[in-house]
Amino acid sequence: MRVTPARIAPEFEGLAELESMSSLPASTDIDHLFRQYHRDLGAFAYGRLRDRDAASDLVQDTFVRYIAHAREAKVAPEAPRFFLWRIASNLILDLARRDRRRGKTVPLDDVAALQIADPAPSAEHRLSARQEYRVLRNALNALPQNQRAALLWNRVECLTHAEIAVRLGVSPSMVNKYIMRALAHCATCLAKAGF
Repeated sequence: MRVTPARIAPEFEGLAELESMSSLPASTDIDHLFRQYHRDLGAFAYGRLRDRDAASDLVQDTFVRYIAHAREAKVAPEAPRFFLWRIASNLILDLARRDRRRGKTVPLDDVAALQIADPAPSAEHRLSARQEYRVLRNALNALPQNQRAALLWNRVECLTHAEIAVRLGVSPSMVNKYIMRALAHCATCLAKAGF
């Protein structure tokens, strides 16, 4: 697809009028200027900004301002290349001033990665966790001794079913049943309490 100034700034009206003005020399033909300078101007902007998207936007803004100036003045600049670079330089200075005044903008994803928020749990979360702990502690205390021991050895001490079976003197299959019953009991108690 051919990129023309009309595609750069579709909202600009009067482009045809500007291009057809007889007082403008041929070197000010916007399409010709764009094709001739947009790559070099983009490289210049990227060299200053180090951001491809911002450089592309700056090139577009440069041509829009060039067109607006030529339309207002009814006379094209004598040195369009110099004038384009002057516009781009001024826009870069404007961006730098804006960044100093406002601070550099950062995408929200980058801010989330910084973990600016206090990592400590809120008071509500701490209260909820304490209540959930009490319900779970009461549920574990209500379990038969073998079920409680099998569950804690498996989940807290990371013992295998075979190791727990040796400690309890039962089969690994029975250890599996103890753990499943203990988990079901704890889940039921937590659900009844609203957790």
